[in-house]
Amino acid sequence: MNSYFDIFKQFLLLGAISFGGPAAHIGYFHQKFVQQLRWISQEKYGQIVALSQFLPGPGSSQVGFALGYHKAGIAGAITAFIAFTLPSVILMLALAQLSNQLSDNSYFYGITHGLKLLAVVVITDAVVTMFISFCQSTLTKSIAVFTGIILLVFSTLLMQLVVLVVAGLIGMKYLTNSALESQPVKSTFSWWPLSLFIALLVLLSAFSSESIYWQLAADFYQAGSMVFGGGHVVIPLLQNLLAGQLSIDTFLTGYAAAQTVPGPMFTLATFLGFHLSPDAPYIGAIIATLSIFLPGFLLMLTLLKHWQNLAKQPKLMGAMQAINAAVVGLLASALYFPVFTSSVLNAVDMAVVVLGFYCLRQLKVPIVGLVLGFGLLGIIINLG
Repeated sequence: MNSYFDIFKQFLLLGAISFGGPAAHIGYFHQKFVQQLRWISQEKYGQIVALSQFLPGPGSSQVGFALGYHKAGIAGAITAFIAFTLPSVILMLALAQLSNQLSDNSYFYGITHGLKLLAVVVITDAVVTMFISFCQSTLTKSIAVFTGIILLVFSTLLMQLVVLVVAGLIGMKYLTNSALESQPVKSTFSWWPLSLFIALLVLLSAFSSESIYWQLAADFYQAGSMVFGGGHVVIPLLQNLLAGQLSIDTFLTGYAAAQTVPGPMFTLATFLGFHLSPDAPYIGAIIATLSIFLPGFLLMLTLLKHWQNLAKQPKLMGAMQAINAAVVGLLASALYFPVFTSSVLNAVDMAVVVLGFYCLRQLKVPIVGLVLGFGLLGIIINLG
């Protein structure tokens, strides 16, 4: 019991102060659990981080989930997830409620507009950073560019899936590390979480027409199953999945709100679920939140014990290199639509975006400072 309490205490504290996105969260985890508390070795922590980058889902939350599992099994993993996510969920619920009450307030509109401009800055930064990290060869750069072009012209969920699959096949063929070929590999899985992952994917889709809650669970579970590359990539997937159910303004307000709170960016689902179920908004928020996180956790449990063996599979690594490059193109297409087209309305807005990008990339202004600055600029622009 003391072990679970310790896990809850440590992750709750981190969940309350972890601003800055997934990369920053992984840094916080390293400092706390590797350097200070010594819950896990540097080597094992590196393996967990690598696995989180390989799998779809919320990367930093998967790392936290795995750390809890390493400390106290399944119960420890669930405890770590609840504690780390709770502050963000509470804040997102408050912001969702506030957005309903203040939707006609000019100051609130100005703040919302400013935060939507910040979303343009943050996603642009993510595209640039991911391109530098994932696109280091001519082939991966080409995959990113042509993925972006295709999805700008054909921006459907089906096309997103097609380009990711094609990219994976290209990677298996042309990005294989031949140095790994001769190494004997014994690949095994934990079958119960994989079976549960597949069963839920099928069942939720089959029952999605039964009620709004089944639909919520199906949509957010499907999104959580396909998000490679971090929280920003959930934007195009959810935008397509929820097309017609939610206005773009509400969607981007939720994304902007997710930038203002500590903890995982996937709690965007909390905000969206609240607005998608007006008759019982808190129930909808909880269903959406659990559904988007669950697939990544089940896949983490599937591979966690066997990752060292699987990491030696050269074709698998080649496929993931190509998929990561395709994700960059996918995110770039979403940067244009819906993010840029619904946020940047005139030259003044564009000037604010350029200034914000400079502050983020060159001056290294913390995200909290950018949130405050963009909220103030949004009010000034709206009143002007």
